[in-house]
Amino acid sequence: MGWFSRKSYPKFWEDYTSKFKNSEENLEAIRFIVFDTETTGLDPKNDRILSIGCIAIIHLKIRVSDQFEYYLEQEHFNSETVKIHGLLKEGKLNKVEEENAIIEFLNYVENSVLVAHHAAFDIAMINNALKRMELPKLKNKSLDTSHLFNKTRLDTSKAHFSLDELAERFKIPLHDRHTASGDAYITALLFLKLVSILNKNGSLKLKDLLKPERRGLL
Repeated sequence: MGWFSRKSYPKFWEDYTSKFKNSEENLEAIRFIVFDTETTGLDPKNDRILSIGCIAIIHLKIRVSDQFEYYLEQEHFNSETVKIHGLLKEGKLNKVEEENAIIEFLNYVENSVLVAHHAAFDIAMINNALKRMELPKLKNKSLDTSHLFNKTRLDTSKAHFSLDELAERFKIPLHDRHTASGDAYITALLFLKLVSILNKNGSLKLKDLLKPERRGLL
């Protein structure tokens, strides 16, 4: 008889992973969590999360009452990025340790489908925080509004669009830009506009929005 050892994970992680038993394809029935991270820089391996902002979409409607926002304590800091996000290393904001913020993030998102603009970066930032906690990667499926926008057009000569560019194109006010919660709300509005364009015949499913190479991952 062969013996093997299974890594023991903390209860909050077991609770989180236990949510992923069924896969829902009907967009109206899915809880989407649109999220954004403000960070010390653009290197997921070496930079750190300064804030996480989330807002829920249920029945394809933004639920303003269903939000999440945390500011994180970080020893690693880059003063050059303060002019973008305005978050100071010290200051009066109530901040929590990274581990506590990640635990609360997992408790909040559960098995929801995650949505972000250029989602790979934000997900990498969360995954690297999980790695520092000696935990596996996020299990949630994810959608990228940049990818969804490209699905709405025939001309793909330009593949990458900033959130500012798409907000201007779709006449979305840039309120609280470069705050995690503000960018999450802007992205949520963009997401709903893109889904409306892609779902003209009313038969759109989650699998139609996912990048083929990322289905079932993360």
